[in-house]
Amino acid sequence: MGKLKPALLVASSILVIICVFALLFYRGDLLFNDPSPYPVRGVDVSSYQGDIDWEILSNQNIHFAFIKATEGSSFVDEYFVTNFVKALNTELRVGAYHFFSSESKGKTQAENFISNVPKDIATLPPVVDFELYGSHKRNLPGKDEMRRELDILLKELEAHYGVKPIIYATEKDYDIYLSGYYGTYDIWIRNVFTHPKEPQDQDWTFWQYSNRGRLYGYAGEERYIDLNVFYGTLEEFYSYGTK
Repeated sequence: MGKLKPALLVASSILVIICVFALLFYRGDLLFNDPSPYPVRGVDVSSYQGDIDWEILSNQNIHFAFIKATEGSSFVDEYFVTNFVKALNTELRVGAYHFFSSESKGKTQAENFISNVPKDIATLPPVVDFELYGSHKRNLPGKDEMRRELDILLKELEAHYGVKPIIYATEKDYDIYLSGYYGTYDIWIRNVFTHPKEPQDQDWTFWQYSNRGRLYGYAGEERYIDLNVFYGTLEEFYSYGTK
């Protein structure tokens, strides 16, 4: 029995270390990814960040902000208009995103976004946030049906705004549904633990490297903010997405 004590001690120590790292990550004190190779930084926000002081937020070494506008065929983020207007009054480049619903038609989702996001303002291209949610993470929706409705949504947005939308996806959802089908669209990939894997069938344009950022200037139910980088230089960024 005595021989087991060192092994138990090692196992206990490892468990404690894992718990400490998990706690630090959960609190946002530890980020697994290093964004330093990428000079262009930004955030994405929704109603979860509550009231945002965009003057404060925009002065924390960020260059862009993507703001949630709509979801599915009818939902509109309650803070979108306020966030969009105030963010445009800063030096940030601003974009709007739509959360794709696997339970709505692509046509009506496009109509929801188009009716709420103006097109005559110099902004970043529209974004479609494509990620599984709820029970769909376990019971995967059909690939053909998902791609069909996503195709309709993307084409409607491109026809209206005159620029190809960006597709946001987790690496898992990208591999299951998007890989090999959407090579003409810019990809905004999410991986908060490691650098996006290489190679993919196309390079990423934006990377969400953390969902545990902590900045000043917002006071919502969510204490954290998503952090992102652009794959390119500042010069490339400021010409990106312009018509």
